[in-house]
Amino acid sequence: MKDKRTYTNIKEYGEDMSHENEAKITNEPKEDRGPADLTFLVEQHQKEMWAWKQKEMEWIRTVNLLEGNKKIVEEISSKLVEIGKINLNLQAHIKNLEHDNATYKEEIKKLLAEKNK
Repeated sequence: MKDKRTYTNIKEYGEDMSHENEAKITNEPKEDRGPADLTFLVEQHQKEMWAWKQKEMEWIRTVNLLEGNKKIVEEISSKLVEIGKINLNLQAHIKNLEHDNATYKEEIKKLLAEKNK
């Protein structure tokens, strides 16, 4: 019986086979403490506290984003109101100019009619 595998195909020359005889080590410690062990309970409590602190930080981040977005919306809406007022003033001014333009056209027609008489 062979200790190590030998290459049998040309394709296998690029593969790393040095890991075949290595032992696999897992980092998971085996829990030998029971659920009533005080150190186990303290560690569980610390893990729960850490999880709640993470959630709290996420909530605070969300609240801050919400407040910032509210301020942005308020600023944009106030600018839109200002732009709406400016637009109404411009429309009124355009109507006045159109009226003046019509008046001037009538006066020009009268003057041309008087001149042609």
